[in-house]
Amino acid sequence: MPSPYRAIFAAPGTKGFSAAGLIGRMPLSMMGIGIVTMVSQLTGRYGLAGALSATLAMAAAVVGPQISRLVDRHGQRRVLRPATAIAVAAVAGLLVCAQQSAPDWTLFVFAAGAGCVPSVGSMVRARWAEIFRGDSQNLHTAYSWESIVDELCFILGPILSIGLCTAWFAEAGPLIAACFLVAGVCWLTAQRGTEPVPHPREHHTGRSAMGSRGLQVLVATFVATGAVFGSVDVVTVAFADERGHKAMASLVLAVYALGSCLAGAVFGLLRLKGAASTRWLVGVCAMAVSMIPLQLAGSLPFLAVALFVAGLFIAPTMVTTMALVEQHVPRSKLTEGMTWTSTGLAVGVALGSSAAGWVVDAAGAQAGYLVSGVSGTLAAAVAFLGYRRLRRPVPHREGLAADERSEQQQHLA
Repeated sequence: MPSPYRAIFAAPGTKGFSAAGLIGRMPLSMMGIGIVTMVSQLTGRYGLAGALSATLAMAAAVVGPQISRLVDRHGQRRVLRPATAIAVAAVAGLLVCAQQSAPDWTLFVFAAGAGCVPSVGSMVRARWAEIFRGDSQNLHTAYSWESIVDELCFILGPILSIGLCTAWFAEAGPLIAACFLVAGVCWLTAQRGTEPVPHPREHHTGRSAMGSRGLQVLVATFVATGAVFGSVDVVTVAFADERGHKAMASLVLAVYALGSCLAGAVFGLLRLKGAASTRWLVGVCAMAVSMIPLQLAGSLPFLAVALFVAGLFIAPTMVTTMALVEQHVPRSKLTEGMTWTSTGLAVGVALGSSAAGWVVDAAGAQAGYLVSGVSGTLAAAVAFLGYRRLRRPVPHREGLAADERSEQQQHLA
């Protein structure tokens, strides 16, 4: 492992919570695509499959920030375990209803309940931020590492989820995803030494982290970016299915994630200069441009190459986004702020997967990639319009950090 990564893992407890985060984040890449594959296997209806995946993502978008807000106030252990129990129970109900051919409305009810799944990635990044507070270089490397972990999930997750659904039984992918969630959350919350100190209600202003104008820009852009991801997932499954190789969709999506993983690994080694906001804008625009070759894909090998190139721009943009969140959100609301970016992605995934599902049903898989192209263009437009907000320094950021350090010292005393 390169020396910058060795340096961050020298801190006690970091290997344990990062490993737990890897397991706990597997459902991020397994659940949505598993539901799409399961429902398409059982019913052949990509529109219904995309709508259920969208329902799950929308529910997570609504509930996720509220869970993270409770975590900031009460701590990870007290909040994450009950939330996980609710999510797993809902997943179980969804699988039973799908297997028994229950009415469609029951599927939507349980898909919405499964949205109580916590944002494990935000919990892990909050631990890194607590350990490397004020150390921008190590924090950059830590965020890059977590981006690599994200992409490892997206490499392994679709392969497991689609492979299990097609080779074992239709419900296997979401079922195993729920098992990963339970194992990861239980292991993470058992590690109390690295858990960020909670900030009780009296230390909060009552305002959401979304009061930050910079965070508003990041979240709005990520809605369009999420639509790119959601549409690519659904359309790729349909694209492979049309060519008689549905199981190959998992490998193609894994190549997409591999490109991002490699880019994230290199990005974490760099000592960056200049404004993070400028790097972020360039990354968003590059992701938009990378959607153009997908419109020309006529075979699975060509599609895999195009998605690999597109993936190269994902991780650096995500890493820079987390650095900007840390700059624009008070530390007492950092977990919530990070979750809002995930919420933006979730909303976008919901919109993109739903729109792509209906386009595929109406006009075929090739036309579905138009949803990805339009979404990427919209993300670039929003990023340009909000760029100035990200360049402005956050007022009183230093004072807030000092006050929070004082509160933490009092808590420990």
